[in-house]
Amino acid sequence: MPADASALPGLPAQSSPERTGRPGPSEGLGGFPAPPARRPLRVVVADDNPVVRAGLTVLLSGRDDIDVVAEAADGHQACEAAQHHRPDVVLLDVRMPGVDGISALPYLVRIAPVLMLTYSRESEIVHEALRLGAGGYLVHGEFTADQLVAAVRDIKEGRAHFTPTAAGALLARVRESQGAGAASAPLPDGLGGAGPYASAYGGFPSVTPPQAPQLAEDNAVYQRQPVAPSLSSQQTLSRLQSNVAQSSSRSSNRESFGLSSREVEIMDHIASGMSNQQIAATCFISEKTVKNHINRIFAKLHSASRSEAVAKWLGTAPGSGTGRGATRRG
Repeated sequence: MPADASALPGLPAQSSPERTGRPGPSEGLGGFPAPPARRPLRVVVADDNPVVRAGLTVLLSGRDDIDVVAEAADGHQACEAAQHHRPDVVLLDVRMPGVDGISALPYLVRIAPVLMLTYSRESEIVHEALRLGAGGYLVHGEFTADQLVAAVRDIKEGRAHFTPTAAGALLARVRESQGAGAASAPLPDGLGGAGPYASAYGGFPSVTPPQAPQLAEDNAVYQRQPVAPSLSSQQTLSRLQSNVAQSSSRSSNRESFGLSSREVEIMDHIASGMSNQQIAATCFISEKTVKNHINRIFAKLHSASRSEAVAKWLGTAPGSGTGRGATRRG
């Protein structure tokens, strides 16, 4: 028998990993088995707008750990794609022809976690989507590309994500369900039980609510600050108050200036300092469309420049009152 048993007639001698000192194909450092490669997250994108679908697919597929395995134009196609591909996450729009997202949601959540990704911001829709099992709710125009990617990754791990409008709707529903003076379950460690004893220590100090103009000013400052990289469930709870004020201000400005929902969204981006290119990427529309929206916004705000429009939008222009919600048309 030859000294090298691997040297068979007609074949070159093969070096073994032990003699070369190099790990074999299934070995890692130190001779231990190499860890298996982590497969990318498999995502199904469901939206009736082909431009939005294409933009989401390009954005997500550009990440090494995410793979868009299918697109769907309505709820029926989304269910078929999910059944066939068994994805890790489904991105689901609300309003679609045929079978809408809310109708398809109960079936999809049996297959994979679902992240609502939509322009629909009505509180009733947010409540119903969460009740039916959605793992998060993102409203277009209220998140960055990086925040969307982080949300997709987190939804797979069971961490919820909400943008400001959805968070505000969630807070409102929690307060409604409690009701004024409604009894709640006892808290652990006797928390909240100081009521009967407060008089023994002179009672609680009187608390004066902040003035409305200051609240509006604080909210405007919050709007101009950079958005955090991720809106996890814990971070959401700490921002709910600001989110409710933000939604209220948007509604007020829409009524004051006659802006559409899309124009309100774009004006918010302008006020936060975004360029036309950044707005186009965030809203999944072309820069030309952004410019058309801005021209209409300037006409409605009677403004000739970005700075003048922002001043009127935030309520800081002379004669506009104090606070973003106090602006008046004309």
